[in-house]
Amino acid sequence: MAKQVKKKIARREYSRADVKELRAHSRAKTPVIQIAKLTKRTVGSLRQKARKLGLPLGHRR
Repeated sequence: MAKQVKKKIARREYSRADVKELRAHSRAKTPVIQIAKLTKRTVGSLRQKARKLGLPLGHRR
């Protein structure tokens, strides 16, 4: 069997522009999956950052 190589996680800091974009998407009620594709970040990362900033993101009924 071939040995599997674990993919290294590339962490990127959130810049002021990233935070500004996240706030804009929060106000526009953009779905989290769509924001993830646009920003090239994971859904979990976006949810964590939004929670730290106190932004509503995700479940809206």
